[in-house]
Amino acid sequence: MRLDKLLANMGYGSRKDVKALMKKKLVTVNDAIVKDGSVHVNPEADFIKVNEKTVTYKKYIYLLMNKPQGVISATTDTRDKTVIDLLADDMKHFNPFPVGRLDKDTEGLLLITNDGDLAHQLVSPNKNVGKTYFAKIQGKVSAEDVEKFRNGVTLEDGYQAKPAELTILNSEAVSEIEVTITEGKYHQVKRMFEAVDKKVIYLQRLSMGLLELDRSLALGSYRELNEMELEYCLSLK
Repeated sequence: MRLDKLLANMGYGSRKDVKALMKKKLVTVNDAIVKDGSVHVNPEADFIKVNEKTVTYKKYIYLLMNKPQGVISATTDTRDKTVIDLLADDMKHFNPFPVGRLDKDTEGLLLITNDGDLAHQLVSPNKNVGKTYFAKIQGKVSAEDVEKFRNGVTLEDGYQAKPAELTILNSEAVSEIEVTITEGKYHQVKRMFEAVDKKVIYLQRLSMGLLELDRSLALGSYRELNEMELEYCLSLK
């Protein structure tokens, strides 16, 4: 890879900015000053420094976010704040995107990455990756609803949802449930409950496959995947 491209990808500015760093003799490769950005380097083998700080090359980033309400699962928007707006600049330059969609008023686990192959594996209905949600429901959720979800409810547009696992935690005027689905249609969980004449009043995603919400993360906070989480994600590719 060209040295100037590598440094630009790692957040050291535009190619012009990188050229200025080289002109000031601030870039070294294997302890030798390099002024030519077109020099090719091996990110895995060469020892690169900028202003005496080691450059650790990353092609992909994998972030686990506890998404808050009020932000949308998109990369840009002219009206609303997006989940990408919550990231620090050193993560934004990787041009990451959210994997799947959480509604504006939904909280919880959201994976953000720039790895398109992984994103496809996680959201493709054919891969049957389970997504589990906690929800508060207006109305008493019954064993009959559990059976309907197990058989696949028909949504208002005639689409028959794939079978879902519905667990009742508390059946009252406002019920508490957990539900696991393997697809991600628009407003899916909300529409599934509307199909059984009930309304979702709070929704939080708890897990996606083996990735689980890190409850130590404050709403709007994120961290990089740990080794086990990353290993799981890479196993899907």
